[in-house]
Amino acid sequence: MTIKNLSRRGFLRATLSTGAFLLGANLLSEMAWPESESATQAVFHPSVFLGIETNGTVYIVAHRSEVGSGSRTALPRVVADELDADWSRVRIEQAIGDDRYGSQDSEASRSIRQFFDPMREIGASARLMLVRAAALHWRVPETECETGLHAVLHRSSGSKLEYGQLAVTAASLPVPKREELQFKPRRAWHYIGKDASSYDLTNLCTGRALYGIDAHTEGMLYTSIERPPVLGGRVRSLDNSETLRVPGVKQTAIIETFKPPYDVQPVGGVAVIAENTWAAIKGRRRLKVEWDHGPNGSHRSDEYKEELQHAVRQPGKVVRNVGDVDSEFAKGGKIVESEYYVPQLAHVTMEPPTALVDYRDGKVTAWASTQNPQAVQEAIANAVGVSKTEVVCHVPLLGGGFGRKSYSDFAVEAAILSKKVGRPIKVLWTREDDIKHDYYHPVSVMYIKAAIDQQGMPKAWLQRVAFPPIASNYDPTARYGIDFEVAGITNQHFDVPNYRAENAPATAHLRIGILRSVSNIHGLFATYSFTDELAHASGRDPLEYLLTLIGPARIIDPKEQFPFDTGRLLHVLELAAEKAAWGKRRLGTGFGMGIAAHRVSLSYIATVVQVEVSRDGKLRIPRIDTAVDVGTVVNPDNVRCQIEGAAVFGTSIARTGEITVSNGVIDQSNFHDYPVARINEVPYQNNVYVVDSSAPPTGVGETGVPLILPALCNAIFAATGQRIRQLPLSRSELV
Repeated sequence: MTIKNLSRRGFLRATLSTGAFLLGANLLSEMAWPESESATQAVFHPSVFLGIETNGTVYIVAHRSEVGSGSRTALPRVVADELDADWSRVRIEQAIGDDRYGSQDSEASRSIRQFFDPMREIGASARLMLVRAAALHWRVPETECETGLHAVLHRSSGSKLEYGQLAVTAASLPVPKREELQFKPRRAWHYIGKDASSYDLTNLCTGRALYGIDAHTEGMLYTSIERPPVLGGRVRSLDNSETLRVPGVKQTAIIETFKPPYDVQPVGGVAVIAENTWAAIKGRRRLKVEWDHGPNGSHRSDEYKEELQHAVRQPGKVVRNVGDVDSEFAKGGKIVESEYYVPQLAHVTMEPPTALVDYRDGKVTAWASTQNPQAVQEAIANAVGVSKTEVVCHVPLLGGGFGRKSYSDFAVEAAILSKKVGRPIKVLWTREDDIKHDYYHPVSVMYIKAAIDQQGMPKAWLQRVAFPPIASNYDPTARYGIDFEVAGITNQHFDVPNYRAENAPATAHLRIGILRSVSNIHGLFATYSFTDELAHASGRDPLEYLLTLIGPARIIDPKEQFPFDTGRLLHVLELAAEKAAWGKRRLGTGFGMGIAAHRVSLSYIATVVQVEVSRDGKLRIPRIDTAVDVGTVVNPDNVRCQIEGAAVFGTSIARTGEITVSNGVIDQSNFHDYPVARINEVPYQNNVYVVDSSAPPTGVGETGVPLILPALCNAIFAATGQRIRQLPLSRSELV
């Protein structure tokens, strides 16, 4: 009997459709891999993002990775709206990594914010060229022509020309200058601001959507890599004799441990290369490897926590200073101070890191689950010694990203091995690999101290944070976070006359990375837990206190592209509270409500969490109400989905998220000891209210995550009187 590789999707389709258990018939061959060629090969292609064929088909290129954020649908709909295109005649193609598209880095909630205007320009330019082509055909002034849906109209004569009929003529015209463009007014938008399903919805629901895990090419081999259990470890001795006896195993190969800085280099290890995934995994289990653990072999998370706690109790590097905090503290009066802790966190995307790479004669073709194909090109080029222009990176759909797939180490592993072996190599990380070798969200300790007046309002506020910085990936000597890494500290704009923020030093012993909303997670947990503590210490309602603390509506940094508008923050805060019926239910005896509001990814958001805690400590979250102002909204349904998903993500972090380390080794390995929230642990009702705004669009993907943590913990205090200052909640015996 011949056993062939069968994709997980092929297996499901075969078994579900026939009721049979099949070992053959690789169904991947039935699926076409998405390419970004039709747009630039179309008869009329005024931009690398857009092409129109003579049959009227409009091709729009999605240049950002689809990680579930909806940008693959939203950005093309902006183009289609300005073009007056019929959405049913639009085909979206995924871009390969290419500098022609500008930045392809899908992180930090920047896709819509950075490309809303450029996408409108692309659509408006093509629309004007089609109008001019029609005017030439009819021999009339272009001012007499206008577009309808997928056509140009001449109202006075009743004439009409479809876009496909105009494609050849339009292709001969010069692309207009920006000052010639006339953008559609908001009242004329067809798609922007209207709910829309994902362009890929049918394929996603029928199993035809392609992810990195589905990548396949002729002659490929598979690998499973035994990586050093401690970051920076090296192979001391290797016995692969039993591994090579496993049927299907071809060989083993050593991947050298990185030379600092870590950057996106592989961590090293021993790769088992085989004809199929199971042989590679089975062979890996039979490896006998002794490791030299290196300088991180003594690292322990419990001891490191104590180091960070000591660090935040000492003066640190000043990152923001207003007024004179020390003078105000010296006057005496009532002082409130607290310390907060958030552990290391892992990404645990549903699709672990995976890549297929074919190195051949100095040219490289890669298929990678990446948030940044241009970074994959550069990382592979550096690793195998070719020019970046010789690396082609295809981008399938991603089964989640959360920042993990902004790093290219897994694709580099495949490239190095492909060059060594001379065959295409597919790397697929197991869940254990994923959890034990992540770029972790950093452990952090935060200390806050305030001097308050007779009304309980702070006259002076000192905030200090210690955590290993993301910058350590690129500079081994880095011990301080940069501005965006101390979010909620440098961008806090309470109406406080004296304020100082400090960053205490911390040395990294693990790879530190970006995770959805980055340091807003720990920064806002501390800030808004502390505001709740101040409110209760003053005997004031937390909502009323927070409104007073934010102060009157005002514009901060008015010369910035996105100035901080406290009026918009106050509005979402009041809206969320109103929708949650704040103040209309009695708190305590197991029921509580908590609130928090901030600007995250330049968007204004407020969240109210309701909890019920039983006498035996069982925690239930019956409802969350979130109001969000993200400026101009392209797809309201997607905004709601992102905020709803963020609430689940944040709840999971708060309840059980914790990575610990013993002697340099990550203790956790899979969902049994790094659990994510189950359906009975997430909010029963998850209500989202999107503010109608004409302001420029801002970020959505990360915005909803961080406020869940303080709002949830504040609600627990309101319900039980138990103050949560250390996460996860499982450490507080809340389940």
